Amino acid sequence: MPSSERRESRKPADAGASAASATEASFVSTQGGLTLAPALSLAELSKMAKTLRRHIVTMTGKAGSGHPGGSLSAVEIVTSLLFRVMRHDPRNPRWEGRDRFVLSKGHAAPVLYAALAESGYFPIDELSTLRKLNSRLQGHSDMTETPGVEMSSGALGQGLSFAIGIALAGRLDSRDYRVYALLGDGECDEGQVWEAAMAAAHFKLDNIVAIVDRNRQQINGWTHDVMDTEPMAQKWRSFGWHVIEVNGHDFDQLLAALDEARKVKGRPTCVVAYTIKGKGVSFMENNLEFHGRAPNTEELRKALEELE
Repeated sequence: MPSSERRESRKPADAGASAASATEASFVSTQGGLTLAPALSLAELSKMAKTLRRHIVTMTGKAGSGHPGGSLSAVEIVTSLLFRVMRHDPRNPRWEGRDRFVLSKGHAAPVLYAALAESGYFPIDELSTLRKLNSRLQGHSDMTETPGVEMSSGALGQGLSFAIGIALAGRLDSRDYRVYALLGDGECDEGQVWEAAMAAAHFKLDNIVAIVDRNRQQINGWTHDVMDTEPMAQKWRSFGWHVIEVNGHDFDQLLAALDEARKVKGRPTCVVAYTIKGKGVSFMENNLEFHGRAPNTEELRKALEELE
């Protein structure tokens, strides 16, 4: 399918709209009657990123728990993928030709839920049920319950292996979908990540992209204090990956990197995206406290004021 058909610009759905109205507003028919998710302009991407940040702080604040810091750092990455780069159809979440997004840093589920709701996978109002009993939106995503979720998460370090399995299946089935796996830099402490990195290079998987959300923090401190993984980019290169380093909050750089990754043949690509944990809310930025603490009522009010 020509990229021009995948990336035609469409206005984003209103943040308060239902999933049905979002679908009507955002989808475009292409060859063969196929419908694809909206591809937003740069200005629209920036607007969507702010909307997702508002959802993240609101849903975690209302739940009284969750992981706002690492969700906020990944906003531009997830926005770029779901609203510009990936081929997917919220009206048919299990469409076999879709590109796959694997959230390896599963505690950042709020950013994924926010993007899925804005894409039309489920009603935006459902975001208010985060972490509640019987909700489809639990603290870690569940592929058996939530439309658009590709992997049930929990223990860290497993997402890249899972994504490699999907990429290999695509090769075996002669399908042209691409697989994107978002990793936290803290989880890159784990040996399974590097076993997976070695396997992807060995099998020459050029249909997979690993994106490292390099915010330099993890649950119990700065990564350089807990387990120094520098030089991060050089490590991925030494494992046989094509590596691109970008500012993870710059849409131009992210989109250019993801476009470059599509052109790489014979080996996988890793995008090391340098980000700020808690990005967009001044008192959360680089604040270790908000790795796993939700904003209280007053903090939520201040956060939403900053995100106007």
